[in-house]
Amino acid sequence: MERIATPDQLRAWLTANGLGGAEMPVSDTLLRDARALREAIHRAGTALASGSVPEAADEQLLNHWSARHRARLVLTGGQARWQLPESDPARAALAVVALDAVATLGGHHDGEIKRCEQSTCGGLFVDTSRGRRRRWCSMATCGNKMKKANLKAARGGAQPGGGAG
Repeated sequence: MERIATPDQLRAWLTANGLGGAEMPVSDTLLRDARALREAIHRAGTALASGSVPEAADEQLLNHWSARHRARLVLTGGQARWQLPESDPARAALAVVALDAVATLGGHHDGEIKRCEQSTCGGLFVDTSRGRRRRWCSMATCGNKMKKANLKAARGGAQPGGGAG
């Protein structure tokens, strides 16, 4: 199921992540571009998590978007915030997403890119734990599902790690 199905949902997601506001124009074309960027980020992250390199086309798309970066990081009220240009702020917001993805995937952040071990998730995360032994994107959701499934299996129920809840 698509989590960002409409331009309004994309605007809300960007706004929730400090990249725009309720008045920012978001078109169907930008929504398609955002989905393509998201999928390229996910494929690149999945490749890195499995120990390989991203496909050249995904790297090109990420680099294309990060090159469009025109937002400025400003200090406001003691916090860093992105200031988007008045012309085409939504595209500038996606460029910030791409820039952050390039920095994260390229190793500019401490941690290791991993894929969630919960069988129905497929999410990626940066493992910054001390021993790099984190297994799930979120302990509250996927980790809890896995632990419940393993407990059930230990008691004679379902198979361990199956994502059963």
